[in-house]
Amino acid sequence: MAVAEKETLGFQAEVKQLLQLMIHSLYSNKEIFLRELISNASDAADKMRFEAINNDALYGNDHELKIKVLFDKEAKTITISDNGIGMSRDEVISHLGTIAKSGTKEFFSKLSGDQQADAALIGQFGVGFYSAFIVADRVTVETRRAGAEPSEAVRWESTGEGDYTIEAIEKINRGTDIILHLREGEEELLSSWKLKSIIRKYSDHISLPIVMKKEEWDEEKKETVVKDELETVNQASALWARSKSDITPEQYEEFYKHVSHDFQAPLAYTHNRVEGRSEYTQLLYVPSHAPFDLWDRNKRGGIKLYVKRVFIMDDAEQLMPVYLRFVKGVIDSNDLPLNVSREILQESRDVRVIREGSTKRVLGMLEEMANSEEQEGKDKYATFWKEFGQVLKEGIGEDATNKDRIAKLLRFASTHADSSDQTVSFADYVSRMKEGQEKIYYVTADSYTAAKNSPHLEIFRKKGVEVLLLTDRVDEWMLSFLENFDGKELVSVAKGGLDLGKLEDEAEKKEHEETETQYKELVEKMKGALADKAKDVRVTFRLTDSPACLVADEHELSANLVRMLKAAGQNAPESKPILEINPNHPLVTRLKYEDAASPRFGDWAHILFDQALLAEGGSLSDPASFVKRLNEMLLGGAAK
Repeated sequence: MAVAEKETLGFQAEVKQLLQLMIHSLYSNKEIFLRELISNASDAADKMRFEAINNDALYGNDHELKIKVLFDKEAKTITISDNGIGMSRDEVISHLGTIAKSGTKEFFSKLSGDQQADAALIGQFGVGFYSAFIVADRVTVETRRAGAEPSEAVRWESTGEGDYTIEAIEKINRGTDIILHLREGEEELLSSWKLKSIIRKYSDHISLPIVMKKEEWDEEKKETVVKDELETVNQASALWARSKSDITPEQYEEFYKHVSHDFQAPLAYTHNRVEGRSEYTQLLYVPSHAPFDLWDRNKRGGIKLYVKRVFIMDDAEQLMPVYLRFVKGVIDSNDLPLNVSREILQESRDVRVIREGSTKRVLGMLEEMANSEEQEGKDKYATFWKEFGQVLKEGIGEDATNKDRIAKLLRFASTHADSSDQTVSFADYVSRMKEGQEKIYYVTADSYTAAKNSPHLEIFRKKGVEVLLLTDRVDEWMLSFLENFDGKELVSVAKGGLDLGKLEDEAEKKEHEETETQYKELVEKMKGALADKAKDVRVTFRLTDSPACLVADEHELSANLVRMLKAAGQNAPESKPILEINPNHPLVTRLKYEDAASPRFGDWAHILFDQALLAEGGSLSDPASFVKRLNEMLLGGAAK
């Protein structure tokens, strides 16, 4: 119901914070305000088309959708008008007074004070309307929803200082008018030439006409005269529907910024028209940085779906697998019905074809970067991997059809590289395998430092065998679906018995057998002392410097995975680890001659176990006892 009086309402707290950022020129290029407002007007027109599919009466006698940009030098105003869907009073309050989106708190927690970085976040969050306050000290919005009466129109107005007014007005035409009352010093924007140049630079790709009043030179008056006649200042055709040869890289880039609300250029894009049993056009982009909500698997607004150039929805999640949720772009189908529903999207054969084809196109883009001989391509893939690598790993378990392609795109830290920033592929690893090496070795840990310093790597360093260092939370899950690469088995260095195969010569094997016999009695004594902690105790030859390490049985969860599950509040199956002791370490040699009945033997055995647990990143169940035992051992040694 229309409200006759003007009401003053307060902004949501987050909007106040955002407005302060905007007003202090957070955007590095303030011209972008016009792109943001035109983009919003374009979205309103898209929604109008969609709602009118089943209710043509919404158009009334105005079927020609367009965006109008006008300016008034005397009043110092710029007006952006559209005849799109418009807004009701409740929608105005919801859209302009509140950031009604999930992730709001996280969004503001990520604002750093760095103008460029924060501007990128604001763009991703889709709150470009507030960019109007960069150039305006007062903004007026007059809007009437399609299908509503002229008397149900609404005027919203604010100076961006914490509150806004809202009142009912008469508005003959549907749609929205945004009037910007410019700040002092922004007069250069009150120029037909200036506004046209901004529109052509940032919004030429918009698929409906952006019109302005025509200007002509009056020879008699010797000045430019504004006519009532309107002219279109952009190309006004869907960019994805044009021939690739007619589109410049700059236009592709600006269209990306339009569909993604990103402020940075994409890493790569692919534009294709697919013909056959299903006909569709795809224009897909890989961003250059991760959005703040990348890990929200339910946030899927990357792909806009059009049917025969008519906008249908902007979160067509069925058209792209979850592990490619970072991809942005447009898919325009000739085969889907105009009134397509989410249910049809879930069941349609055509949708499956589009999804499979689009997935292959995206993987093709990534392969092109990953396999590039040029440094630029290599740098781009390194950027992609840093931003999106963990998400791509999800595809190993979710996309069996493309598992082999995805595996070739994976990158890992390695003992071959000098830092965590240097990554290697499986193919790199295989090319460097030692003569006689038959397996790909890896270790998992919760950090690069913990993985690099794992005692399990000692024998591999001694023999010069490369080990992959896996530290992403998704790695343990991924490995349950990835058992080999190029016929080479993937083996954890921290699970099961150590089997170096042909990397170990016969002399070494014979020496190991003899040593195991010599330490058989000690192993049995330690099993008894650690019966409550260790599943088994055995001699190992994987250690060169450390006295002991813990390993999981071959078919049990790794210690790292168990820790992650518990940290996430999940139930993890209880299992005792296996303690492996280094027969060449002085502590172990000394323990060999200790009386099993002596309290010192039990203390030493527990200290070795607890040290091994700490070395692999675990936590002690009884730290106080560990400290007490260690202190007693130290004091005993000092007394001697």
